[in-house]
Amino acid sequence: KLGLRADPQIRAIIQQAREKTDNISVVMVMATLPPYGKPGQKIDVVVAAFDDAESLNGGVLLRTPLKGVDGEVYAVASGPISTNGGNFGGQAASVAKNHPTTGRVANGGVIEGEVPTNILHQGFFHLLLRDPDVETAGQIAGVVNQIAPRTASIIDPGMVSIRVPESEIYAPFDFVSACLNLRITPATPARVIINERTGTIVCTETVRLSSVAITHGNLIVSVSESPDVSQPAPFSEGQTTTVPRTDVNLTEESRAINIVPTTATVSDLASSLNALGVSPRDLSSIFQMLKESGALHAELEIK
Repeated sequence: KLGLRADPQIRAIIQQAREKTDNISVVMVMATLPPYGKPGQKIDVVVAAFDDAESLNGGVLLRTPLKGVDGEVYAVASGPISTNGGNFGGQAASVAKNHPTTGRVANGGVIEGEVPTNILHQGFFHLLLRDPDVETAGQIAGVVNQIAPRTASIIDPGMVSIRVPESEIYAPFDFVSACLNLRITPATPARVIINERTGTIVCTETVRLSSVAITHGNLIVSVSESPDVSQPAPFSEGQTTTVPRTDVNLTEESRAINIVPTTATVSDLASSLNALGVSPRDLSSIFQMLKESGALHAELEIK
């Protein structure tokens, strides 16, 4: 079901070894092949226990071929495993530090097969934005066109296409390096992110708030149980019974209406909201009401 297929011979060897010792584990080996990786280069390898092993600390990874989704071997890994943790204990208690069943083999993988990579296609290369934004894409195209006029254009908010000038066609990576070293100031979207589970609220610097009147009060309900004991009369045939008694108190805070002025910076927004004297969890409700009223000029994201 997991897409794993063990070699029958290796599986038989593991089964025989487990009958004689507990110091063997079935592991999952992973590595990331870097762009333009060449045969013979070394890469780090991540090893994770695939069975009920308690620790890989001090273990050694046997020679393991690393295959891609196409079934081809692209690297071979082996070497001592470093876990930066461990599992310590006795018969009655144990203590684990970090994750002893996951480790790393530094430079334990050797690249065997090269993946053809070419960022140039018909004299063009493309820059993909990590956070698509049309303003940021426009800035990138603008600074590139300053050093090489009419070479950069916006394909969409997440991609900028750049043509290598004819003067750089024989050394295209020099031009690519020059483009990547250009400086811009990425556009920051106006966004408020609220995590209601932890009470965390994050606002970007472009969040704006129109002048609005806010009042917020808490409704506190207190319920207490104080049961009474009913004793029967002396020499009677009655039984002692418990009589329940519940006290319910309802308290509603009354607060004045606060006028929140129009804000221009995040500092102004923080000062205005702090003046309300409410908790972060109450601010979550206030932000939702501000969004519905149209006073909050930002995207509201609740997690």
